[in-house]
Amino acid sequence: MSKRFEVATLYRTLFLVIVAAFVALPLLATVLGGFKSLGELRTSPFGIPRVWEWQNYADILTSSRYWRLLGNSMVISTITVAITLVCASMAAFVFAHITFFGSSMLLAYMTLGLLFPAATAILPLFIKVRDLGLLDSYFGVALPQAAFGLAMAILLLRRFFRDLPAEIFEAAVTDGCSYIGFFRHITLPLSRPIIATVGTIAFIGSWNAYLMPLVMLDSDSLYP
Repeated sequence: MSKRFEVATLYRTLFLVIVAAFVALPLLATVLGGFKSLGELRTSPFGIPRVWEWQNYADILTSSRYWRLLGNSMVISTITVAITLVCASMAAFVFAHITFFGSSMLLAYMTLGLLFPAATAILPLFIKVRDLGLLDSYFGVALPQAAFGLAMAILLLRRFFRDLPAEIFEAAVTDGCSYIGFFRHITLPLSRPIIATVGTIAFIGSWNAYLMPLVMLDSDSLYP
């Protein structure tokens, strides 16, 4: 039994090492590539630099444009996360605890957004953002990104809200707690893990976005 356990542990460790190598090697190649000249990067993209170009990273870290772009990305991503969490948490609470006519159809309609990436609606989005007067602004990028992230956020939050013990809700109602009070004082504090998860997903999605800022922004000072 002990020998079989040791063999299983060995295979598991070997598998994890292989997975870690697949993840770490591209990151290592990227870091090392920053120390190479363009010519060496073309001829030897994965090798050790023959001449370490330390000035490459120094030029980036001392560039004001780099920090401005980083700050713009942070602002847009933060706005996107805030809008997504506020709207998705309230909508998910309603779908989880309040039954009304057409709730299932409305939830199904909202989840249809998972089928369509933002790129498929970039022209209507551009026209709508232009009509709202939000072109070339942070909100002109953050609002569409948050809108396309709401479907996934609502599904995740709704599932978590529904899994909270029903006894807590019944006790709160018995003590005279309203829906708003239950949402604010009980549901949100107990839902910190899923809120952090949804916020992280929204932040990464906004941070990695390329097409939306490219279309909605025109000023170099606002580019992420």
